[in-house]
Amino acid sequence: MAKVLTARAENFPQWFQDVIAKAQVADNGPVRGTMVIRPVGYAIWERMQAEMDLRIKAAGSENAYFPLFIPESYLRREAEHVEGFSPELAVVTHAGGKALSEPLVVRPTSETVIGEYMAKWIDSYRDLPLLLNQWANVVRWELRPRLLLRTTEFLWQEGHTAHATEADARAYARRILHDVYEDFMRVVLAMPVVVGRKTARERFAGATSTYTLEGMMGDGKALQMGTSHELGQNFARVFDIVYTTAAGGQEICWTTSWGSSTRMLGGLIMCHGDDNGLRVPPRAAAVQALVTVVKAGDGVLEAATKLTDQLRDAGVRAALDDRVDTPFGRRAVDAELKGFPIRLEVGPRDLAAGNVVLVRRIDGSKTPVPLTEAVPRVVAALAEDQQALYDEALARRETNTHDVTTLDDALAATAEGWARLPWSAVGTEGEAKANAEGVTVRCLVRADGSVPDSEDEPDLVAYLARAY
Repeated sequence: MAKVLTARAENFPQWFQDVIAKAQVADNGPVRGTMVIRPVGYAIWERMQAEMDLRIKAAGSENAYFPLFIPESYLRREAEHVEGFSPELAVVTHAGGKALSEPLVVRPTSETVIGEYMAKWIDSYRDLPLLLNQWANVVRWELRPRLLLRTTEFLWQEGHTAHATEADARAYARRILHDVYEDFMRVVLAMPVVVGRKTARERFAGATSTYTLEGMMGDGKALQMGTSHELGQNFARVFDIVYTTAAGGQEICWTTSWGSSTRMLGGLIMCHGDDNGLRVPPRAAAVQALVTVVKAGDGVLEAATKLTDQLRDAGVRAALDDRVDTPFGRRAVDAELKGFPIRLEVGPRDLAAGNVVLVRRIDGSKTPVPLTEAVPRVVAALAEDQQALYDEALARRETNTHDVTTLDDALAATAEGWARLPWSAVGTEGEAKANAEGVTVRCLVRADGSVPDSEDEPDLVAYLARAY
């Protein structure tokens, strides 16, 4: 069979582009930097949305929707925020055939517009905490766009909350970080992310603290998978988000924001994919088991249809491929490219022996199994393969994370993976030197791996890497 994809070891970026194209995940849009997410990719994104949304709602946040267009004056009210986003803004100056009296910014993020409405909706302590989330698109004008990693327009969720105290805001930002993002990425995406604190240099514009989740890709580079921010009282002060206390006084709220995007889909591909295409973790797969009719024969379609129904009854997301007018080999390669975790091949010869063939995408095995045992075998295989992907990704990360003691050694180590060293050996001057060489401090953690409250805590550990 002719090679479908560039080998990862040969050219990882080209392999990534090949997978996106050949597995029909996404395509370039008509405007530079935009993308079309095809049904294969969007189905995975919908699974991500569903799993994330459950966790966001369990954390108490409610979904809302805010406008795509934001008055330019809103952004300019928070100086650090507009300065941080200024190079990426898309601005509308004309509409309806005439110049607008005030330019409109196409939403790069919604702290400012949501802050305006928080001020309107919050009156007393009884209105707090106000916990909001929206699923939306945003626009950030990228100079060097890459499909599913850095695009001018992308999809995401962004949460925005207001609290009575700094402690409550901090606790909620951390709750989102761990109970929503970390749990989702580890349990559903099978990605062993490192969770830590961004340095002041890498902090979100206008935030007082930024927490991050960093994943290692198949080539050893890092990808920021999501962030959660404490905004202090910066936005609340500017937008007059205040509340009346139980004692009758007036206080300024403390706010947070947090987000994750379709970049996670790119991360899933680069973390788990192999030279044959996607490998989708079973819990993230829109189709967990594809029942494939090998060729027509007595009772084959009926058996395949019944098996598909039995899988669905057992809680497996199953689909039937009965396109016998398309060569079986072509369908098998297509299923492998798209990363369906399990394929059950139903053909006349195996069926006559009372069997179907169980094909596992993760380890590539093909095993005849009795038709009567197919459903429990699939359920067990899905659980095993979910864990296998996580274990494989964790082992790769540990193998390619190098413990060093000096900045020079760290910079050398990032040619192949991540470097881990004392933050005191880097510092702000070392961070600037690393940045000049294309290396960033991905996050800071305590010695025990927990997330610090400040970058000034003693004995912090820094992770350095080249990143997407």
